[in-house]
Formats: sequence, C-alpha cells, structure tokens
Amino acid sequence: MAKSRKSPLQSGYMVPELYRIAGIYRETADCFTMEILPVDGSPRMKFAPGQFNMIYMFGVGEIPVSISGDPLGKTLVHTIREIGSVTKRLAALKAGDVVGIRGPFGTVWPMDAAIGNDVIVMAGGIAGAPVRPILYEIFNNREKYGKLVYLYGARTPGDILYEKEFKKWTTDHDIFIDYTVDRADAGYKGNVGLVTNLVKKAKLSKWFDCYNTVAMVCGPGLMMKFSVKELMKRGIPESRCWISEERNMKCGIGMCGHCQCGPVFVCKDGPVFRHDKVKQFIHTREI
Repeated sequence: MAKSRKSPLQSGYMVPELYRIAGIYRETADCFTMEILPVDGSPRMKFAPGQFNMIYMFGVGEIPVSISGDPLGKTLVHTIREIGSVTKRLAALKAGDVVGIRGPFGTVWPMDAAIGNDVIVMAGGIAGAPVRPILYEIFNNREKYGKLVYLYGARTPGDILYEKEFKKWTTDHDIFIDYTVDRADAGYKGNVGLVTNLVKKAKLSKWFDCYNTVAMVCGPGLMMKFSVKELMKRGIPESRCWISEERNMKCGIGMCGHCQCGPVFVCKDGPVFRHDKVKQFIHTREI
C-alpha cells in the first residue's frame, strides 16, 4: 500500500503549504466542499484514492480530511462536515482566502488489485466523500474494470451526498447506483432502511463473479462491520474486502497517538486496511 515518503522537514509534511480557495459551496445542510489551488501557482499535489490531507485554519487549528475529488482534476477537492471549531471557521471562508495544507498522507484504496475485477463501493453519510475518488479513478480508466456498483446510505434525503451527480455517473460511466435513507420525509419515494439492505436487494451473487470482485467500504464502524458480513454472505471473500478508518485520525503522521487502534496507527498505517488484517481489533470496543 502506497504511503507518503516526504522527509519530516519538507514543506507539506510538518510545515503546511499555502493553498488558496478557488471555490467553496454547500453540499448539504452540514457539509460543504472546498476547491483549492497552490498560492504560488505551482501544480496542485498529486494523490491516490484513499489518501487524506491535514487542513490548517490559521489561528484555530488543523484537521485531517480525506481528498474527495478527481485524481486527474484541476483543483484539489475536500468535502467537509461542519461539526467543530476548525470546520466552522473553514465553512465561513470565501474564494480567495488561504488555508494551510499538509499531505497527502495515508494508504490507498486497492485500485491496482481491482483492475480486471468487478468492484463494489459502499459508503455511509459523509463517507461518500472519501470513496468518490475511487469512482473517478474507475471512470477515468473504465475499460480496465468490470461491473461497478455503488451503494450509499444517508440519515435523511437532505443528507444524500453528491446526489446531483448520480444520474450523470449512471448515464456516462456504466455504473449501478442505489441508495437509502434512515428516515424519509413526505416527498421521498426511495429506499428506507440500512445500507446493508441494499446488498441483499442487489442480488450480487447473480450479477457478479464474487471471487473476482473487490469491495471497498467506508462509513461508521458498525456500518462497515455489517456491510462486510453481508458481502461475505454473498460469496465475496473477506480478503477482497477493504475498509477505511479515516474518521479515526488526528495529526496525520502518527505522532500524537490519538489514532492508535491495537498495534496500528490509523494515520500512518492506514486509513485503508484489508478487513481480514484488522478485524480483530478494529471492531473491538475500547481498543
């Protein structure tokens, strides 16, 4: 799994690089997207699906945020949930304002291992952001991959992330998309219930050669645990299921210790892990 190899003294590792906001806009009531570019006009950093950056808000602090844009896109994209002091200040910024960026950090989704295979991507809530680069990577190289399914769950219809893109993705890129919500409102006519229900509904064993399928799952811990269980019931080997613990990070380089989970540090050993390699401690409470 690829990792950043910058020296600790390099800019972007411990010292933030300056990026200017090219655009900022709302996705949902509590999520917003920032598009940024280097202040000095240099090319924006390269990244692989699954990696994250540390975003520094001057005078406030910094947070780890998965990169959520197209690896071939012109701007660096982050979708952020507005839940704390740093994110609230970031949400108040405007085009032209400057933030600090350290990164990219972390292990990546197994895009190379997925070549020639069918791919299932599952996400819950804000986790639609860290899995979106998976979809873009496949769209950019569609002939290298087999069937593609995206299953997504949100709290309410208003919380569905990137819903406006679903129709274009389906039309342009030969992808099957299904989504569900925990609670419906009066005008909603789609699925209601857990995202794991979509695995049952999709009848994967009839569509897929499950032993030649790679699954990539991101979301709350319980959602990932039971999603992998449902995928395994449908014949997908656990060794072909990958998860991201991107929610459990703090400093980005494993120095502060907040992300330690059993023998691993999510910041530097993850956030992407093969499920069978980490299940014994990732899903254990108090570890």
